[in-house]
Formats: sequence, C-alpha cells, structure tokens
Amino acid sequence: MSDKNKRSNVAVFVPHNGCPHMCSFCNQRSITGQQYQPTPQDVKDAALTALKTMGEFSKDSEIAFFGGSFTAIDRDYMVSLLKAAYEFHDVFKGVRISTRPDCIDEEVLDLLKSYNVTAIELGAQSMDDQVLSANNRGHSAEQVEKASKLIKENGFSLGLQMMTGLYKSTLEKDMETALKIAALQPDTVRIYPTVIMKNTALGDLYLGGEYKPYSFEDTVKLCSDMLKLFMERNIKVIRLGLHYSEELLRDRLAGAYHPAFREICESRCFLENIKAAFDGRENLDIRTLPDGKTFIKRKKVLINVAKGSVSKAVGQSGANKKYIFEKGYIPVFKEDENLKDFDVKIQILE
Repeated sequence: MSDKNKRSNVAVFVPHNGCPHMCSFCNQRSITGQQYQPTPQDVKDAALTALKTMGEFSKDSEIAFFGGSFTAIDRDYMVSLLKAAYEFHDVFKGVRISTRPDCIDEEVLDLLKSYNVTAIELGAQSMDDQVLSANNRGHSAEQVEKASKLIKENGFSLGLQMMTGLYKSTLEKDMETALKIAALQPDTVRIYPTVIMKNTALGDLYLGGEYKPYSFEDTVKLCSDMLKLFMERNIKVIRLGLHYSEELLRDRLAGAYHPAFREICESRCFLENIKAAFDGRENLDIRTLPDGKTFIKRKKVLINVAKGSVSKAVGQSGANKKYIFEKGYIPVFKEDENLKDFDVKIQILE
C-alpha cells in the first residue's frame, strides 16, 4: 500500500453548519461543492469504504469532520455524528474536528473526549483583532489563545488554521500572526492564502475596488517564509493552499491559487538556500571563439539535497536549475541522506 493511503483521513464535510457568523471570505458551498448535511449513516459508509483500501493502515488515519464549526452545530446532531464515528474507535487512530475558538469550553471538551476525539483544529485565521473584526470573524485573538490552552491542557492534539491576505491585513501582520500561532505550540498548522469567491462580502469589496489581494509572487514569498518558520519550530504544516475543486475554479474572482501551491513554496525555500550557497561563486568564465562569438565555459556543480527533494530543488518549470545555470554552472542534483528539509550543499566538480 502506498504512503498516500497510509496517511489518508476519512473526511466528512458538514458544510456551513453551526457557523454563527458569515465571514467576509466565506462561500463554503462553492468551496466544498455540496450543501447536503451528512447523516450518521454517511459517516459509517465513509468509514467502511475507507477501510477497504486502508486495511491495517487505518490505525494511522482519523475520521475528520470539516467544513463548519463542529462544536457549534445542534448538539443532538453533533452527538449523532460522533456516535457513528465512535463505532470505529478500535480501527482508526481517532477523530479530528474543526471548529471556532469561541465554541470551545471544558464541557464540550469533556464530551468530545468521551467519543474518542483526539485532535481539534481551530480556525484562527488571524491573530490581529482589527483584521478579525474587518472580516466578521466574531472572535478575538485572545479567544484563540484561551481555546488553544484549554485544548492542550485536556490532552488533545492542537491544530491551528490561518489565512494570509485578508481584508485590512498586511504582509507584516500576517507574519506576526504566524509568529503568534507558533508561540502557541500547536501540533499542526494549515495555511490558506485568501481566495476571493463570488457572492461573498470580500468579493463585493474586491469588485468595488476597496480590497486588493496580494500578488501571487508576494504570497509565495510570504508562505515560504512561514513554512520555514513552522518547520524550524517542529510544527507540522499539514496544508498549504486550498484543495482543488471545480467549484473553486468556477467561482474564484482573484487570489493566490495554484493546484501545486505548496510545491511552489517549497521550491522557493530551496531557491533561497541555493542563492545563499552560491553567494560570491559566480563562474563567469567567458571564452571567445575564432569567429569572435563568446560563450561561458560552465563548470558542473553537484547540488546535494534531502532524500525525496530533488524535484522541489529543481523548481517549478526548472526555475531553480535555471538560476544555477545563469551563475555559470551546469547543475547535477543528488539526494543526500544526511541533509533534511530545505538544506542545500554544493560541490564544484570541474
């Protein structure tokens, strides 16, 4: 069985159910592509279907309720879904839920624990109160901090979700949000660059000229810096960029989206380290042919990177490879088991 199957979760979407606020960016029906509210039987069917492909590797996977504010939905309905998931508590690692920071307290945490919920993700989005208010989030940064502390104290795995480029935010405010989220020491983080959707408050602001999204280049630079920040703090980034969907492409007005957005950011991390490794190592050995034409006598250079990282180090459409070539070298990429993450080690061969 592939690693992908080992890591797969059983995703159950509860779209736009339980949210007490309509956030500026939210058009969840377009993002999830569904309005249907799942039943307990849907949960069971999804789990049984997943087991057919996961087999013994189900112990590495979770049943995950996403798409709304799980602890804010009707309590009887929430419990009915949890009961359905609990029937599989002996074959899956646990249950993961996503909710709002203002919908967490001791009572609900005790209830979640009784149904084998092991991981809770909070939609923080920003740690700047002005940005939260401007985007109608309905909670404060302090509530994110308090809920995060409660979740960790009660033994749950903590996940925090953040967005970049929201209305009234800046590149500096977004990086400050990342630093504050890192300080809360979550186990996992999701980073979502803002995508402007039709039929949203943010869409209206954009169409009216009151809101201008970051450029794709600025978003990639920002998110690659965040990726390095979290990795340096041993915080796992389990998502970077929105999932592909036909509805997203259909209803997107603007914003940084690419189906391989994470790989683009990872390649950018490699490029920054490649630039540092080549600093002062230009090989502009210009030769002249008998006919007067000139060319650069390029040397081969060995680019050592971590195992499984060659394609990312080469860069999207060979961008990083092109940079090295322009420095006067012919790059040869090789895996090195002694390197990790975005480390780069170069060796001039000739």
